[in-house]
Amino acid sequence: MRHIALVTLVVDDYDEAIRFYTGALGFRLVEDAPRPDGSRWVVVAPGEEDHGSALLLARAKGDRQRTRVGDQTGGRVGFFLHTGDFARDHARMRAAGVTFLEEPRHEPYGTVAVFEDLYGNRWDLLQPAAP
Repeated sequence: MRHIALVTLVVDDYDEAIRFYTGALGFRLVEDAPRPDGSRWVVVAPGEEDHGSALLLARAKGDRQRTRVGDQTGGRVGFFLHTGDFARDHARMRAAGVTFLEEPRHEPYGTVAVFEDLYGNRWDLLQPAAP
C-alpha cells in the first residue's frame, strides 16, 4: 500500500504554527523533536488516527524559503481539509479566529468554504457530498 504521508508546509516559527494548527484548526501534535542542526521535526495531523496525511511544519531557512511562507501555491487553494460535520467545524474555526474568504457554499461535490491559515495559504474546508 502506498500513500502520501507528509506534506511540508514552510512556516515562520514552529511554536506559533503549532498553536495555530492545534488550536484554531483542531489538529493534533504528532511529533515535535529537536534535530542536530537546531531545527525541529514538527508533525501535525487533522485526525485522531495514525494513518492518512499529515503536515511537516518546517521553519523557513534563507531568503528563498522565507518568500514562500504563506504563498506556497501561488495564491491557489492548495490544501483541502475534509470534515464530516461542516457546520460544527466552520463555527469552531471562526470562533478561534480563522479567516474565511467566503461564505459556505453548496456545490455538487459538497459544502465548502475557503479559509486562510496563519500565513495566508488558502485551504478548503470541505464536507464531501454523500455518494
